[in-house]
Amino acid sequence: MEVDNLLYEYNDEYMQIYSGSSNRGLAKKIAELMGTKLGQIEISQFAGGETKIWVKEKKIDKEVVVVQSLSTPTNENLVEFCLICDGLHRAGASEITAVIPWMGYSKQDKVFRPGEPLSCKVVAQIIQTAHLSKIVTIDLHNRATLGFFDTPIVELSAKSLLVEYFRKLINESHGRIHGFAPTEHGRIHGFAPTENHYLVVAPDAGAVKASAAFANELGIPIVYMDKKRDLDTGEVKVVGMNGSVAGKDVLLIDDNVFTGATLLETAKVLKESGAKSIRVGLTHHLYIKGVQEKIEESEIDEIVVTDTVSMVNGQWSMVGGKLKILSVAGLIVDEIG
Repeated sequence: MEVDNLLYEYNDEYMQIYSGSSNRGLAKKIAELMGTKLGQIEISQFAGGETKIWVKEKKIDKEVVVVQSLSTPTNENLVEFCLICDGLHRAGASEITAVIPWMGYSKQDKVFRPGEPLSCKVVAQIIQTAHLSKIVTIDLHNRATLGFFDTPIVELSAKSLLVEYFRKLINESHGRIHGFAPTEHGRIHGFAPTENHYLVVAPDAGAVKASAAFANELGIPIVYMDKKRDLDTGEVKVVGMNGSVAGKDVLLIDDNVFTGATLLETAKVLKESGAKSIRVGLTHHLYIKGVQEKIEESEIDEIVVTDTVSMVNGQWSMVGGKLKILSVAGLIVDEIG
């Protein structure tokens, strides 16, 4: 059922929630958890392609929340976000909290060649023209990005959701192996996670720290892959692995997937090395056209993501196949509520 069709008992203790067009589904979940509904905004375009914003809510609170992921089409969503915030500011909002679950341009956080812009910093400066009192985002590609902002910014992490999901999976696996059902808390008494065949694989040097922390949370081993990337072609090649994955249920953890090329190549190598199953946990799925279709046809058995980015290109039909979506709405409400 759509959240818009639900009846709410309005709770004026919470800030008004407004949404751009990039991730209304998540915004509705946030509003529902806070006992309110989305503020009215009309979003359209002029004939010349310029974005037109009209905040139609009759009474604008001094404190408001604007939810907008800077996902595809990134530039349009960025402009839309800034215009919504300016419209709210001019209508009387004095404290605007921006919830930007996916921070577009966050992967362009370095200058590799002379003549390239530091795009992430430029976009950070654009965002801060929107009269913001606070920014909330989730799992940045590089925490150094926080230094590009003068506005207070809070980085939440969806890793706890992924840990909970895979811990339950591991415990249920124990139940099947030993003939016991999980307890109501999802744990099997008397059996430690290390007894099963699960392990975490760190696919490259950049993933070592996060993967090790994830493996530690689950109490399972970790294997490290050594890869090299051709900076001219972008081709990635696996050159070694410090342990065996034969007969193991492998977990891969990362912050996002764009084209999926590296992920698919990693999964291929792991299956060729004898991995029994491969499951992937990600915070951000950008839903680049054709990527999920390739994942569905790949050696990957399951991909678990969050709703920081809304599905596009008619991909909703893939939910329930290899794709599982967890919601970050609760994490966000805990921060802004």
